[in-house]
Amino acid sequence: MKFDTKVVRAGISPDPTTGSILPPIYETATYVLPEVGRDLGFDYTRSSNPTRQVLEDNLAAIENGKHAISFASGMSAVDACFKLFSSGDHIVCGDDVYGGVTRLLDNVIVQQGLSVSYVDTTNTDAVRAAITSTTRMLWIETPTNPLLKVSDLEAMVSIARENNILLGVDSTFATPVFLRPLDFGADIVMHSTTKYLAGHNQIIGGVLITSNQHVFEKMKYIQKTIGAVSSPFDCWLNLSGLKTLHLRMKRHEESAMQVAQFLESHAKIDRVLYPGLPSHPQHAVAKAQMSGFSGMIAFELTGGAEAGKTLMNNVQLCGLAESLGSVETMITHPASMTHADVPVEDRRKRGLTDGLVRLSVGIEDVEDIIADLENALKKA
Repeated sequence: MKFDTKVVRAGISPDPTTGSILPPIYETATYVLPEVGRDLGFDYTRSSNPTRQVLEDNLAAIENGKHAISFASGMSAVDACFKLFSSGDHIVCGDDVYGGVTRLLDNVIVQQGLSVSYVDTTNTDAVRAAITSTTRMLWIETPTNPLLKVSDLEAMVSIARENNILLGVDSTFATPVFLRPLDFGADIVMHSTTKYLAGHNQIIGGVLITSNQHVFEKMKYIQKTIGAVSSPFDCWLNLSGLKTLHLRMKRHEESAMQVAQFLESHAKIDRVLYPGLPSHPQHAVAKAQMSGFSGMIAFELTGGAEAGKTLMNNVQLCGLAESLGSVETMITHPASMTHADVPVEDRRKRGLTDGLVRLSVGIEDVEDIIADLENALKKA
């Protein structure tokens, strides 16, 4: 089954009772057992649910994984990953990750006795140097949020194997349409399903996908024990959004390339970060391992932070919003929004300036998106 067919059909069959082409929403908390010690595959929705199972089967298939575990949010999925480890263990994490991950690691995970080192994962020598005898996981984003750095997955897998540690990859920006890290040898792939996988700003969700049976069993136990599970209705909405994932992503990418080229040629723009542009520092890596460059752009104005804020306060079509990956174009100020909890000195050290603008290019007519940015730039 080819990828575009998997997106629409994998793990999904007509309802055996009614013939419904869409899976039912099993909006139930519990299930009646036929007798003591025997169930019909489900006993309590915190443990499992038929609608959630269909979503998990579909997500595993399109990521070329064996198992998927659906969570109530992307952050609860990330947290479950880090709960695989014990006090005294060490995690190496990319230095440019979503601010919520930094907040979780610095303010929660370290209190559980784990230690964390941040490193630029585009620098393989720096990654190797950061690993210690107690390191248990290398956690990366590619492309990263918000600077869109691209890590060499073959190199990251090689380092993980050399040191007998797990490699976890947040592939939210790329989606399985453009990148499937398990194919490179990654152990765990995470997506915030809130974003591109659902695609319509309707749900909050996350998923972990793996082909490692031991890792799956541990994470499934963590999911059941903690109970941060996605609701049946959210799973159904997510399934509905997934059916057009491949179509949406191609439009996101086509428009993002045009917007990135427009921005790069504009006199008021100082720099543009988009993996599809030859000027991107890791363009060659992105081109080699991705089949497309997705719909996320980061840029800075020549007028600095104030000009960036003026731009964001004067767009009309682009929504000033925290999220990304939806059909609507959204613009974000990472320093005051998604990465506000990252200490200022850490942000600046990583290259995340107060003037950085993050743009999630939607599927509206690209000429309207560019016109909106052009009008706002006149005031910046």
